[in-house]
Amino acid sequence: MADDRPVPLDEYPVHQVPLSMKHVATGDRNAYDRCIFHVFDHQGRALLILGLGVYPNLGVIDAYATLRTGDVLHAVRASDALGDDRMRLAVGPLRIEVEEPLRRLRLTCDDSLSYDLTWTAGFPALWEPHHVQRRGDRLTLEGRRFVQAGGVEGVVRAGGEEFRVTAAEWTGTRDRSWGVRPVPGEDGGRLAQDHATEGFHWIWCPVRFEDRFLMVITQEDADGYRSLNDATLVRPGHRDRQLGWPQSEITYRSGTRHPERALIHLGDPRKPLELEAEILTSSPLAVGAGYPPADDWQHGTWRGPGWTDSRTYDLSDPSAYPLAAYGVTDHAARFRLDGKVGYGIFEHGSFGRHDPSGFTGFDSVAP
Repeated sequence: MADDRPVPLDEYPVHQVPLSMKHVATGDRNAYDRCIFHVFDHQGRALLILGLGVYPNLGVIDAYATLRTGDVLHAVRASDALGDDRMRLAVGPLRIEVEEPLRRLRLTCDDSLSYDLTWTAGFPALWEPHHVQRRGDRLTLEGRRFVQAGGVEGVVRAGGEEFRVTAAEWTGTRDRSWGVRPVPGEDGGRLAQDHATEGFHWIWCPVRFEDRFLMVITQEDADGYRSLNDATLVRPGHRDRQLGWPQSEITYRSGTRHPERALIHLGDPRKPLELEAEILTSSPLAVGAGYPPADDWQHGTWRGPGWTDSRTYDLSDPSAYPLAAYGVTDHAARFRLDGKVGYGIFEHGSFGRHDPSGFTGFDSVAP
């Protein structure tokens, strides 16, 4: 019999529906609530990606961290049964502590990859567009997200290397999201068969400058139809500036869809702007971090109580991880905008047909 007693979070006036905070308002197995952090230095020596998620209707909590240095990717993953204390953000050796909401968080891991970092917001959190996707008539994804950039201080260690992290030489971005998002383990049925994906093109780009924060998002279908669009410039003390309909020019490495640089045209009617991106280092989310189509572990999957896993990946040979080409890759990048230099993440995924880029199918690559 299920234990229906109140949980600690029920003490607080945060309820949105007449249910215990133990439960979400939907019975969808794919309900989720999670976060991702990016921490990287401005020379491209190291890119740390970490996150934690809960899947209330699956009874799972999991977390991960990956660190790319050179061609080596260090990874730690952990999963466990979801308990009643939702304010305890810890799984195995991975932990996130909210020291001051929307302002300061502590990130720790004590494993073969270890870190102790304090993330401090440099700008107010910014809502991303409401994200909805359907497959035929079925709602497959509905997410609410906010994004934020700031400084990070502390230490990261892995593979005999130690990195001293300072706010002046490193940048940290983060994303919080919740809603419904596909988790492996179900048959999509007829709708999946009748509405197969022809193509997907995605840019998610938070950039921190000294005095401003820029967020750019685009999602396009195979024919270039845009289902998600936003470009917003945040400056403390000023009204947020909406920069219209961003148009990207991406230069890919020959024979791949791996971006080497990008130019994004931002449509401010007062003064058109161009955002230049120079890739410093890259980490495919399907390798180590548990994002689809990873073949060794994905978020929300049950591995039994107290599961942990630590490993390293050799990224010197991209052909060793063929599935990574069909997932999203996070690129730490140096950006230029209106004479200013900033740092952020150029997250990109392009697979299948994309007419505006000249890609004709899943096997199509840059010349």
